[in-house]
Amino acid sequence: MTRKSLVPIATAAAVWASPAWAATGGGNPIIGQLLFFIPLILIFYFLLIRPQQQQRKRHQEMIASVKRGDMVVTSGGLIAKVTKANDDELTVELADGVRVRVRRAYISDVPEKSAPVAAND
Repeated sequence: MTRKSLVPIATAAAVWASPAWAATGGGNPIIGQLLFFIPLILIFYFLLIRPQQQQRKRHQEMIASVKRGDMVVTSGGLIAKVTKANDDELTVELADGVRVRVRRAYISDVPEKSAPVAAND
C-alpha cells in the first residue's frame, strides 16, 4: 500500500476510535463532566453570587441603621433629610415644608455626615 491510500484509513480510525473506546467502558464520562463543572460553579460563586450577597447584606444593614436627621438618597435620586423613622417607612423632607413618605426598601444610599451634600440654591 502506498502512503496516500493509508491516509483515509488513519482518518477513519481516529474518528471511530473514541466512540468505540467509550462503548467498551473505557472510562466514566460522569467524572469527566464533574471535573469540568465543579470549578465552573466555584468560579461563578466567588465572582458573582458571593459579592452580590455581601452587597445586599451591607445595604440591608445601612437601611436598618437610618434614623431621624440622616440625609438619604432615594432610588429615584432625590436627596432628603429623614424627619420620622418607622419600622417600614420613613418620612423625609425634600424641601422646606415638603414631606414625603418613603419605604425603607427604596433608600439607595445614606451619605456620610462628613460628606458634603450639593446645595441646589
